[in-house]
Parts: sequence; structure tokens; C-alpha cells
Amino acid sequence: MTQPPSASRTPSGLFPAGRNRPTYREPHRVKGGAVAAGAASAGAWMLVFGLVDTTLRGYAWWTVFAGAVAWAVAVGLIRAGDRGIAAGIAAATAIGWSAAAIGVAVGWATTGDWPMW
Repeated sequence: MTQPPSASRTPSGLFPAGRNRPTYREPHRVKGGAVAAGAASAGAWMLVFGLVDTTLRGYAWWTVFAGAVAWAVAVGLIRAGDRGIAAGIAAATAIGWSAAAIGVAVGWATTGDWPMW
């Protein structure tokens, strides 16, 4: 036989009842416009550096350099600025590095010679 619940019994706290739990909110939210602005600016940055050289080797090294600089800027923005722009920069840099990696892989598969050295 079970006993009826007592009205004076205090809950254990394992399963909080009601709206007593704290609500954590982001003080500076990441907005879509900021991500798009960061992606567009980093995309233009990667494009400009990608057009500096005409060889696959030069394109790949300039893309690595431009991506490293862009990531350094993104880290600075994460620490002291807008994280939305930093996320856009990181995404565009990843896409730029992926394009360079695909270009190097296709060049290597086509010629049989590693194009980076």
C-alpha cells in the first residue's frame, strides 16, 4: 500500500519544479548579417591573394598565407570584437583552403608531381 504524498514534503532538487532554473543568455548574439559580412570580406581577401600568382604552386601558397592572416584576425575578433564576423571569416577561409587543397590534389593527380615544392 502506498502512502499519499505529503503536502509539506520538500523536493530533493534533482528534478526542479516550476521556473526556478536560471536562464543563461548570450550577452552578444551572433547575427546572420555579421556572419555574411565576415564571409564576404574574407572571400574577397582570399580571392585577391589567390589572383596574385598564375601557377598552382603560387596560388596554393598565397592562399595558405592569406588564410593564416584571416584566421589571426578572426581570433582577435573572437577575443575583443564581433564573433559573428569571426565565424564568417573562419567559414570563408575554410572554403578557400578547401579549394586550394582540391586544386593541389587535382594537379598532383594529373601531372604525377607534387606541386607544392
